Amino acid sequence: MNNVFRWASWVGVLMAFVFGLWLPQMAEASGQSHELNYFQTSKVKIAGANALRIEIGMTGDEPKYTVKELSYLRKQLIITLPKTERGKVKSFIHLKNEFATQVRFSEVGEDLQIAIDFVNPPAKDNYRISTAPAERRKKKPARIILELFKENAGNSGASVPGIKGKTIVLDAGHGGSDSGAVGPTGVKEKDVTFAVAKKVQNLLTNSGARVIMTRTRDVDVYAPNATDRQELQARCDVANRDSRVSLFLSIHCNAFSSPAAHGMETYYCAGSAKGQEFASLLNEELAKAGGLFNRGVKTANYYVLRHTNMPASLIELAFVTNYNEEKLLSSDVYQNKLANAIVKGIARYFKG
Repeated sequence: MNNVFRWASWVGVLMAFVFGLWLPQMAEASGQSHELNYFQTSKVKIAGANALRIEIGMTGDEPKYTVKELSYLRKQLIITLPKTERGKVKSFIHLKNEFATQVRFSEVGEDLQIAIDFVNPPAKDNYRISTAPAERRKKKPARIILELFKENAGNSGASVPGIKGKTIVLDAGHGGSDSGAVGPTGVKEKDVTFAVAKKVQNLLTNSGARVIMTRTRDVDVYAPNATDRQELQARCDVANRDSRVSLFLSIHCNAFSSPAAHGMETYYCAGSAKGQEFASLLNEELAKAGGLFNRGVKTANYYVLRHTNMPASLIELAFVTNYNEEKLLSSDVYQNKLANAIVKGIARYFKG
């Protein structure tokens, strides 16, 4: 009997030791707290115009945040980071530029508030916010990125020559009841394709083009739960019913069972010389801007390429099923890079 009690006592000690190791780690994981460890500003160009980029880095994964604009008299933007400490970053940083005068960090309970004092009232047309994962090669932690620019520079960009007067159809892949592929953290293809298509639309419109969208919100083009043929034909009908349409572009994200699959590629319908030229130019610009592995220009029997009456291309921006590329696809900064590349490819097509 003494041996039994002695054995039970040792088991109790061992369990207490094991739980003593596990519980702090479990608490830390569930808390997902962050601590600031990086602050950097840099002068950049957005659509050819001067802009200011503020990068605020922290421990852990990419941060979650909320934003509040305090316009008029205060001219302030408040970014709140939940469960975040200021760390070694100064509580007050003075800025000398044409966009903002200072940045202040204040801990409010478990959260951190970042107050940026703008020169002009903050509005959706003079700033944008995104997050970025840690980049070991560049020695940068996970961070929140704030870009400040002149009104409309971030969305419209400089006018691109050669596009004025052209009619172009943009087809944001999937939508509504069809999410398309879904990434490992839940990023949906339909959301990425629509976000990029809207950015391309803005750039083209501000260059004088007439843009037709197959969908203008998160909906099915034909009807919810339609057959693939019905849905795809409805997208083709949007383009074919207008004789002025010069180009058709369908925007997609790639997917594969293995998360290791990566890269971008562009497609055209075999036998279409103009479609091949369009896909090739898009491929060159996307590869240059996106920096991903180039899987090439290919032919495919895709419905929207075969049943549209004008030169057409379908582009796969990246693999949403690849963890790193999923993060890029959900980044506003990266989406803008892709949109600008697409517009450059379109402009080169018309010039050629």
